[in-house]
Amino acid sequence: MPTNDRIKKFEDTIFASYAMKSCDSKGRIYPEKEHPYRSIYQRDRDRIVHSAAFRRLEYKTQVFVNHEGDYYRTRLTHTIEVSQIARTIAAALKLNTDLTEAIALAHDLGHTPFGHSGEEILNKLMNKEGGFNHNMQGLRVVDYLEERYPDFPGLNLSWEVREGIVKHSSAFDTAGRMKEFQRTPMPTLETQVVDIADEIAYDNHDIDDGLASGLLKESDLNQILLWKNINEQITGKYAKIEGELKKYLVIRSLINMQVTDLINQTEKNIAKFKLKDSSQAKKLDKKTVSFSPSMAALRRPLRAFLMEKLYHHYRVVRMSNKAKRFIEELFRDYTAKPEQLPLDTQKKIPQDGVRRVVCDYIAGMTDRSALDEHKKLFDPYEKV
Repeated sequence: MPTNDRIKKFEDTIFASYAMKSCDSKGRIYPEKEHPYRSIYQRDRDRIVHSAAFRRLEYKTQVFVNHEGDYYRTRLTHTIEVSQIARTIAAALKLNTDLTEAIALAHDLGHTPFGHSGEEILNKLMNKEGGFNHNMQGLRVVDYLEERYPDFPGLNLSWEVREGIVKHSSAFDTAGRMKEFQRTPMPTLETQVVDIADEIAYDNHDIDDGLASGLLKESDLNQILLWKNINEQITGKYAKIEGELKKYLVIRSLINMQVTDLINQTEKNIAKFKLKDSSQAKKLDKKTVSFSPSMAALRRPLRAFLMEKLYHHYRVVRMSNKAKRFIEELFRDYTAKPEQLPLDTQKKIPQDGVRRVVCDYIAGMTDRSALDEHKKLFDPYEKV
């Protein structure tokens, strides 16, 4: 049986009619021969995993800078957690799990070192050149900056994965979209799943990391109804449970409760909107994948708590401001004297301009490499 027919038969059997099927893909920018046993989205997933940008996520900040300890999440561990949660939700909803996984694995490829503080300062520095947005940078990474194939630039991913990268949204995202992806108000259901899986992942692992760091206290969390209810249930069931084991069980239960609510509410939405194919969901003026109103209301105080107590904690703010200074100093020094850049990077200047090339170079750094570069450029006793 030809590959296309075999994959189509499999997807028609496993996935719902409203899932995005690989046979309905808009394809790639540069046409390629079909793979003998992998669908277009499976190939996308594998290309992302083997990319240099994906590997660099290991040493990019989530909330806590890498050198603060091995326990804390990085962009890579966060991405893996998002992928796991997203695949679970997609499978329960009979969506395309391969597409979902590919988008999840790619959703943070455009992030800078030092988390959102790095994005903020690069956006400010690049204001006159169109700014900086990690979603758009992620698309630039997979379309242009990755160099792994002799026949085309970038990874040549499918249109749907590229749309998922650009239309990925979270509480931290800033505006930035391409006309190519503005034909419909909403992205695929698979992209919508990744968006909320991202929220679930970082809310709950930031609680874990915040408690481990001492920046958050369980006594403060007990003022949040969502946490308090689960905490009381677990304490009632396991009278002697405490410490790390209790924390893990509460957080695991929080994730499970939110994922279950999301699946149940989304199934109701699918029935309400009478979705029959993937294109219908994209034409709606609201997202199909959503929490129930009651869960959304319960989550708001938790997210507000994290914003106030963790993301705005003085230690996090200090590191954020320090990171911005590092990046701004690197940017100004490189743009003033681009001859300091690696030769392969310098070659892109005639086409892209000095400031965009410098921006790409810094955005691709890990926390560790940015700190090393800063030492080499500004510490007189450091070897260059």
